[in-house]
Amino acid sequence: MSGHSKFANIKHKKEKNDAAKGKIFTIIGREIAVAVKEGGADPANNSRLRDVIAKAKANNMPNDTIERGIKKASGELGSVNYEHVTYEGYGPGGIAIIVEALTENKNRTASNVRNAFTKGSGNIGTQGCVSYMFDQKGQIIIDKEEYETDADELMMIALDAGAEDFSEDEDSYEILTDPNEFSAVRQTLEDQGIPMASAEVTMIPQNYVALTDETALKQLNRTLDLLDEDDDVQAVHTNLEE
Repeated sequence: MSGHSKFANIKHKKEKNDAAKGKIFTIIGREIAVAVKEGGADPANNSRLRDVIAKAKANNMPNDTIERGIKKASGELGSVNYEHVTYEGYGPGGIAIIVEALTENKNRTASNVRNAFTKGSGNIGTQGCVSYMFDQKGQIIIDKEEYETDADELMMIALDAGAEDFSEDEDSYEILTDPNEFSAVRQTLEDQGIPMASAEVTMIPQNYVALTDETALKQLNRTLDLLDEDDDVQAVHTNLEE
């Protein structure tokens, strides 16, 4: 077991207010569109689509909304072509920030992301300027309130399925995988009936940075709030220590 895991953002992911839910549904809808475009509309033959559907269900997205998204992306209801774009830069105090977006208008997205950095006294850098400080990993979070079990038993299930690491917090478990093994591990847990609070391939900081200056923290939160409000933005990763 490792001690590096940060669970504070789990609570953020579990927000149930309408605004947060609407944003999450927009994010997942675009992920469905891209997964269908890249691998087809049949989840049985598209592991990425299966992963996105599992993410949708974990966030309580209605089945008809999921099916409508798949049909739209497969061309039955018309579709929009989204592109992956990634931005890297620094916030106040040297906090590293990676922004992942899916967009049909890269100029609009670039302008909005740059504006978010500027208003928070940060700077966008070149590709690779901060990503070397992160490792791409499959991350699965299991809420102890939703799944009561022996930690060693869960760890063995995860490791036998191909997970790299397992850690325990007071209210949750975290399973980390190689990105290429993520789908298989997630599917194994689903087959075992293990509920997942979140399951995704994400960027994990190699080290975390504390930000104690209140002004700098407010500026950073300004940037993060603006990014969170942007429908093009799918995910934001930082090395801020919660």
